[in-house]
Amino acid sequence: MAISELKLPQGVQACSHDNAEQLAQALAVRVADALRQAITSRGQATLVVSGGRSPVPFFEALAQQELPWAQVCVSLADERWVPVNHAGSNEALVRRHLLQGPAAEARFLSLYQVAGNLEQAAELADEAVAELAPIDVLVLGMGDDGHTASLFPHSPNLQQALQPDCARRVLPMLAPSEPAQRLTLTLPVLASARLPLLAIQGQAKLNTLSAALMPGEIAQLPIRAFLNSPLEIHWCP
Repeated sequence: MAISELKLPQGVQACSHDNAEQLAQALAVRVADALRQAITSRGQATLVVSGGRSPVPFFEALAQQELPWAQVCVSLADERWVPVNHAGSNEALVRRHLLQGPAAEARFLSLYQVAGNLEQAAELADEAVAELAPIDVLVLGMGDDGHTASLFPHSPNLQQALQPDCARRVLPMLAPSEPAQRLTLTLPVLASARLPLLAIQGQAKLNTLSAALMPGEIAQLPIRAFLNSPLEIHWCP
Protein backbone atom coordinates (compact mmCIF):
# COMPACT_ATOMS: atom_id res chain seq x y z
CA MET A 1 0.00 0.00 0.00
CA ALA A 2 1.15 3.54 -0.80
CA ILE A 3 -0.11 6.72 0.81
CA SER A 4 -1.68 7.71 -2.51
CA GLU A 5 -4.13 4.83 -2.04
CA LEU A 6 -5.58 6.28 1.15
CA LYS A 7 -8.79 8.28 1.01
CA LEU A 8 -7.84 11.42 2.92
CA PRO A 9 -10.27 14.01 4.28
CA GLN A 10 -10.77 17.13 2.20
CA GLY A 11 -7.97 19.62 2.77
CA VAL A 12 -5.48 16.96 3.91
CA GLN A 13 -2.55 16.59 1.53
CA ALA A 14 -0.15 13.65 1.20
CA CYS A 15 3.44 13.86 -0.02
CA SER A 16 5.32 10.64 -0.78
CA HIS A 17 9.12 10.49 -0.73
CA ASP A 18 11.46 7.73 -1.90
CA ASN A 19 13.41 7.38 1.34
CA ALA A 20 14.02 8.93 4.75
CA GLU A 21 16.74 11.28 3.49
CA GLN A 22 14.45 12.74 0.82
CA LEU A 23 11.65 13.13 3.34
CA ALA A 24 13.96 14.96 5.76
CA GLN A 25 15.21 17.34 3.08
CA ALA A 26 11.75 18.07 1.65
CA LEU A 27 10.29 18.63 5.11
CA ALA A 28 13.15 20.98 6.02
CA VAL A 29 12.57 23.09 2.90
CA ARG A 30 8.80 23.18 3.54
CA VAL A 31 9.24 24.21 7.16
CA ALA A 32 11.88 26.84 6.36
CA ASP A 33 9.64 28.39 3.68
CA ALA A 34 6.74 28.62 6.13
CA LEU A 35 8.95 30.13 8.83
CA ARG A 36 10.23 32.76 6.38
CA GLN A 37 6.66 33.66 5.44
CA ALA A 38 5.72 34.02 9.10
CA ILE A 39 8.73 36.24 9.77
CA THR A 40 7.88 38.39 6.75
CA SER A 41 4.26 38.72 7.94
CA ARG A 42 4.70 39.03 11.69
CA GLY A 43 8.40 39.65 12.36
CA GLN A 44 8.82 36.34 14.17
CA ALA A 45 7.99 32.65 13.81
CA THR A 46 7.16 29.83 16.18
CA LEU A 47 8.12 26.24 15.40
CA VAL A 48 6.97 23.30 17.52
CA VAL A 49 8.55 19.91 16.86
CA SER A 50 8.31 16.38 18.19
CA GLY A 51 11.09 14.27 19.68
CA GLY A 52 12.14 10.68 19.18
CA ARG A 53 14.74 9.20 16.83
CA SER A 54 12.93 9.72 13.50
CA PRO A 55 13.22 13.55 13.35
CA VAL A 56 17.04 13.66 13.64
CA PRO A 57 17.76 13.83 9.87
CA PHE A 58 15.03 16.48 9.53
CA PHE A 59 16.50 18.54 12.38
CA GLU A 60 19.94 18.40 10.79
CA ALA A 61 18.56 19.35 7.37
CA LEU A 62 16.55 22.23 8.85
CA ALA A 63 19.62 23.56 10.67
CA GLN A 64 21.26 23.98 7.25
CA GLN A 65 18.45 26.20 5.94
CA GLU A 66 19.17 29.92 5.65
CA LEU A 67 16.82 31.68 8.05
CA PRO A 68 16.92 34.70 10.36
CA TRP A 69 17.11 32.23 13.23
CA ALA A 70 17.16 34.92 15.90
CA GLN A 71 13.53 35.61 14.98
CA VAL A 72 12.47 31.97 15.46
CA CYS A 73 11.18 30.44 18.70
CA VAL A 74 11.42 26.65 18.90
CA SER A 75 9.56 24.46 21.37
CA LEU A 76 8.36 20.89 21.75
CA ALA A 77 4.99 19.20 21.29
CA ASP A 78 5.91 16.91 24.15
CA GLU A 79 8.74 16.08 26.50
CA ARG A 80 9.93 13.21 28.63
CA TRP A 81 10.10 14.23 32.27
CA VAL A 82 13.82 13.63 32.57
CA PRO A 83 16.69 16.10 33.06
CA VAL A 84 18.10 17.68 29.92
CA ASN A 85 21.32 15.67 30.33
CA HIS A 86 19.31 12.40 30.20
CA ALA A 87 19.60 10.28 27.05
CA GLY A 88 15.81 10.36 26.61
CA SER A 89 15.43 14.15 26.71
CA ASN A 90 13.71 15.61 23.65
CA GLU A 91 15.16 19.01 24.47
CA ALA A 92 18.67 17.57 24.39
CA LEU A 93 17.89 16.01 21.00
CA VAL A 94 16.74 19.34 19.57
CA ARG A 95 19.73 21.20 20.99
CA ARG A 96 22.15 18.59 19.64
CA HIS A 97 20.73 18.22 16.13
CA LEU A 98 18.77 21.40 15.31
CA LEU A 99 20.07 24.31 17.38
CA GLN A 100 23.55 24.18 15.88
CA GLY A 101 25.50 26.67 13.77
CA PRO A 102 23.38 29.68 12.76
CA ALA A 103 20.27 27.89 14.08
CA ALA A 104 21.71 28.19 17.60
CA GLU A 105 20.47 31.81 17.52
CA ALA A 106 16.86 30.58 17.77
CA ARG A 107 15.15 30.95 21.13
CA PHE A 108 14.18 27.67 22.76
CA LEU A 109 11.20 27.39 25.11
CA SER A 110 11.61 24.35 27.36
CA LEU A 111 8.81 22.07 28.54
CA TYR A 112 10.95 20.25 31.11
CA GLN A 113 10.56 21.63 34.61
CA VAL A 114 12.23 20.64 37.86
CA ALA A 115 9.47 19.78 40.34
CA GLY A 116 8.54 17.39 43.11
CA ASN A 117 6.32 15.28 40.87
CA LEU A 118 5.00 15.05 37.32
CA GLU A 119 1.78 16.97 38.02
CA GLN A 120 3.70 19.90 39.49
CA ALA A 121 6.07 19.83 36.50
CA ALA A 122 3.08 19.97 34.15
CA GLU A 123 1.65 22.98 36.00
CA LEU A 124 4.98 24.81 35.71
CA ALA A 125 5.24 23.88 32.03
CA ASP A 126 1.70 25.15 31.50
CA GLU A 127 2.79 28.54 32.88
CA ALA A 128 5.89 28.55 30.68
CA VAL A 129 3.90 27.76 27.53
CA ALA A 130 1.71 30.80 28.18
CA GLU A 131 4.63 32.76 26.69
CA LEU A 132 4.52 30.75 23.46
CA ALA A 133 3.29 32.77 20.50
CA PRO A 134 0.71 31.16 18.19
CA ILE A 135 2.32 28.20 16.43
CA ASP A 136 3.29 28.89 12.83
CA VAL A 137 4.61 25.40 12.04
CA LEU A 138 3.91 22.18 13.94
CA VAL A 139 5.77 18.99 13.04
CA LEU A 140 4.18 15.87 14.50
CA GLY A 141 5.19 12.24 14.38
CA MET A 142 3.08 9.16 15.05
CA GLY A 143 3.68 5.86 16.81
CA ASP A 144 2.48 2.48 15.64
CA ASP A 145 -0.17 2.73 18.39
CA GLY A 146 -1.59 5.91 16.86
CA HIS A 147 -0.20 8.29 19.48
CA THR A 148 1.16 11.69 18.54
CA ALA A 149 3.00 14.13 20.76
CA SER A 150 2.57 12.27 24.10
CA LEU A 151 -1.14 11.71 23.60
CA PHE A 152 -1.03 7.97 24.32
CA PRO A 153 -4.04 5.64 24.21
CA HIS A 154 -5.10 4.65 27.75
CA SER A 155 -3.10 7.41 29.45
CA PRO A 156 -5.09 8.70 32.46
CA ASN A 157 -5.33 12.31 31.22
CA LEU A 158 -5.91 11.53 27.54
CA GLN A 159 -9.63 12.39 27.44
CA GLN A 160 -8.98 15.76 29.06
CA ALA A 161 -6.04 16.52 26.75
CA LEU A 162 -8.16 15.77 23.67
CA GLN A 163 -11.02 18.09 24.61
CA PRO A 164 -11.26 20.95 22.08
CA ASP A 165 -11.94 23.32 24.98
CA CYS A 166 -9.30 21.90 27.35
CA ALA A 167 -8.27 24.74 29.66
CA ARG A 168 -4.80 23.34 30.21
CA ARG A 169 -1.96 23.98 27.76
CA VAL A 170 0.19 21.17 29.18
CA LEU A 171 -0.86 17.95 30.88
CA PRO A 172 1.07 15.07 32.44
CA MET A 173 0.85 11.83 30.48
CA LEU A 174 2.05 8.26 30.92
CA ALA A 175 3.70 6.41 28.04
CA PRO A 176 3.73 2.60 27.76
CA SER A 177 7.53 2.72 27.32
CA GLU A 178 10.35 4.11 29.46
CA PRO A 179 10.74 6.84 30.46
CA ALA A 180 6.99 6.67 31.04
CA GLN A 181 6.44 10.09 32.58
CA ARG A 182 5.72 12.68 29.88
CA LEU A 183 4.49 16.21 29.39
CA THR A 184 2.37 17.06 26.36
CA LEU A 185 0.79 20.08 24.77
CA THR A 186 -2.97 19.62 24.66
CA LEU A 187 -5.22 19.51 21.61
CA PRO A 188 -6.29 23.20 21.58
CA VAL A 189 -2.66 24.35 21.54
CA LEU A 190 -1.52 21.85 18.92
CA ALA A 191 -4.61 22.27 16.73
CA SER A 192 -4.10 26.03 16.58
CA ALA A 193 -0.99 25.67 14.40
CA ARG A 194 -1.15 27.56 11.12
CA LEU A 195 0.73 24.78 9.29
CA PRO A 196 0.51 21.32 10.84
CA LEU A 197 2.74 18.64 9.31
CA LEU A 198 2.79 14.91 10.04
CA ALA A 199 5.95 12.95 9.17
CA ILE A 200 5.84 9.14 9.17
CA GLN A 201 7.99 6.36 7.78
CA GLY A 202 7.38 2.73 6.94
CA GLN A 203 4.52 0.42 6.12
CA ALA A 204 3.50 -0.20 9.74
CA LYS A 205 2.79 3.48 10.34
CA LEU A 206 0.97 3.74 7.03
CA ASN A 207 -1.24 0.86 8.19
CA THR A 208 -1.89 2.74 11.45
CA LEU A 209 -2.75 5.87 9.51
CA SER A 210 -5.13 3.86 7.32
CA ALA A 211 -6.86 2.52 10.45
CA ALA A 212 -7.06 6.02 11.93
CA LEU A 213 -8.89 7.24 8.84
CA MET A 214 -11.71 4.76 9.55
CA PRO A 215 -14.55 5.77 11.89
CA GLY A 216 -13.79 5.20 15.54
CA GLU A 217 -13.03 6.74 18.90
CA ILE A 218 -10.35 9.42 18.85
CA ALA A 219 -8.94 8.11 22.14
CA GLN A 220 -8.23 4.72 20.54
CA LEU A 221 -5.95 6.32 17.94
CA PRO A 222 -5.26 9.89 19.09
CA ILE A 223 -3.77 10.91 15.74
CA ARG A 224 -7.40 11.02 14.57
CA ALA A 225 -7.75 14.39 16.29
CA PHE A 226 -5.37 15.90 13.72
CA LEU A 227 -6.51 14.23 10.49
CA ASN A 228 -8.39 17.24 9.20
CA SER A 229 -7.71 20.36 7.15
CA PRO A 230 -5.20 21.88 7.08
CA LEU A 231 -2.67 19.06 7.32
CA GLU A 232 0.23 17.87 5.18
CA ILE A 233 1.36 14.27 5.64
CA HIS A 234 4.90 13.41 4.54
CA TRP A 235 5.61 9.67 4.18
CA CYS A 236 8.33 7.41 2.89
CA PRO A 237 8.44 3.58 2.77
